[in-house]
Amino acid sequence: MDMANHQKIHPLNMSSRAHDDQQPDVEAPQAPTVPLVPRGSSKSDKGDAAAHLLPRDNPHYPPFQRTIPVIHTKPPKERSSCCCRFLCWTLSLLFLLLLLIGVVAGILYLVFQPKLPKYSIDRLRITQFNLTNNSSLTATFAVTITARNPNKKVGVYYEGGSHISVWYTGTNLCQGSLPRFYQGHRNTTVLNVLLSGQTNDATTLITSLQQQQQQTGIIPLNLRVIQPVRIKFGKLKIMKVKFRVRCRLDVDNLAANNAINIRNSSCKFRFGL
Repeated sequence: MDMANHQKIHPLNMSSRAHDDQQPDVEAPQAPTVPLVPRGSSKSDKGDAAAHLLPRDNPHYPPFQRTIPVIHTKPPKERSSCCCRFLCWTLSLLFLLLLLIGVVAGILYLVFQPKLPKYSIDRLRITQFNLTNNSSLTATFAVTITARNPNKKVGVYYEGGSHISVWYTGTNLCQGSLPRFYQGHRNTTVLNVLLSGQTNDATTLITSLQQQQQQTGIIPLNLRVIQPVRIKFGKLKIMKVKFRVRCRLDVDNLAANNAINIRNSSCKFRFGL
């Protein structure tokens, strides 16, 4: 009976064996372990040191790249485009107009071959040139002007609104105007023009005139003419322009009712608007 109890086979508990199999074998060779912190480095009390590195110092963090913002330009306004087109058209039309005027002027010059008119002062007579009690100078000049038109196919219309004056050293002695008339082809016209004027505080002026006559025997005068005209090319009459004439006269005296000799006379002519 005792033998039966001694030889009784007890079933093996599989759970206990499995638990025993999971126990580490103390005598088995141990695999070397890798230290978590490399030698020679100190571990921070707050955790991994790499986690506290700035992004630019962390080798595992992607490199920092600066992005340049894209600036989108605004499309041009339609109003500015219209202004540019209008300006271009205006300049083009102006250029064409100037070109057309140049072509017409060239054709007229080749066909008619215009020449400048010529002017001369033939005679000067003084009917009044005296100093009044209040030191005012009263002057009246009678001037004879000869105008010559040397053109074969060009006529000149002398319009109203002309002005002619006589000056001495910047002082206007007298003034008047030319009559209206038409001067035909190759025509010579003699004009008798009466000029009159009054100068206040002329005592110094009379003294200067007397000294000029005694020292040089010549009194220089300037005669200025501004004359509106219209030029006629054949049957074509162009726009109104202005003749500007300046004549230099050297006379021997300015005595009233006396024969005045013109020692020298020269005139310059130019166009104006």
